[in-house]
Amino acid sequence: MALLIANLSEQRGQNYFIKYRWVLSANLLTAYGMLFTFPFMGYGFLSILFSTLSVFVSYAFAFMLWNDFNKATTRNTSNAWFKLALICNVISSIGPFSLAYMMAIKSIQQNWYLASVYFFLHFQYNGWFFFACMGLLCYQLHELNIPVHTLKRIYQLFACAFFPALFLSLLWWPIPIWLYAIVIAAAVSQLAGLLLLASTIRHHINELKKKFSPLSRYLLALCLIAFTIKLFLQAGSVFPALSKLAFGFRPIVIGYLHLVLLGVISIFILGYVLASNYISITKAVKAGVIVFISGILLNETLLMTQGVADINYTGIPFINILLLAAATVMFTGIFILNLGLRHLRK
Repeated sequence: MALLIANLSEQRGQNYFIKYRWVLSANLLTAYGMLFTFPFMGYGFLSILFSTLSVFVSYAFAFMLWNDFNKATTRNTSNAWFKLALICNVISSIGPFSLAYMMAIKSIQQNWYLASVYFFLHFQYNGWFFFACMGLLCYQLHELNIPVHTLKRIYQLFACAFFPALFLSLLWWPIPIWLYAIVIAAAVSQLAGLLLLASTIRHHINELKKKFSPLSRYLLALCLIAFTIKLFLQAGSVFPALSKLAFGFRPIVIGYLHLVLLGVISIFILGYVLASNYISITKAVKAGVIVFISGILLNETLLMTQGVADINYTGIPFINILLLAAATVMFTGIFILNLGLRHLRK
């Protein structure tokens, strides 16, 4: 949210953080509210209140930002990505509201329950998060004078594939053959978008090297690798047998979600803020980033190992302790990074 506001400020040449301060503060308040209520109360009154308020905050943010981007004189592909991201963020709330409705009428069917959860996750992870990041990336690529038609084609390939790709998570639910064909086409479209994006970056690698620092380049390259793995895993799920296998084992689902949220989104954000010089690269910042990335790699390795072992009904000794250790490594990395930022502020 902050990076989108920063981009808007850059496009319009004025500081929009003053206008959006209350939205960011409200979002932070609801986030902390959920953090300190869900672990102790479950689906209690306060936790549901904070989560519901966070949805309405996202509505306000989407409405305000949409209008402000419409007023921007800059017309490039990045704004199309941003608007699609905002739409996905708003639509994603249908998922939790569907769950709330099922709980209210005390009629929870397993298929509809899972469909609501995956609907929310798809519109958040593959929609709101991914499209916002792609908008930020395309803005930087546009600044390097990469042909607009190339950036538009990348946008079209991913945008057209987005909604059908939802059913890649729902292939365990019987769907008609024509819809299955569209789902396969969506998987192919995403891979084509990835290939075009990678090819575009490769052809302009010298310009990127001049603009981005070595650390930010390594982070963005690591993000691209994680994104490639993510898309190939998604494409593999077009086979119903593999889809049922993957989505039937919780560690694999959690590992996949962490791959997207940590491996793709979090690493991209770190790489982007470093590339945009929002953060100066000091020894402490570099050390924090390296430790954090190490924690992500350890976490993913453990989750995927646990998932494969679960398929064979094999338990891994002390897996919970090992996952806690990986989380501690990530926390330590972010802690070191923040210490470096405090030093910069002084």
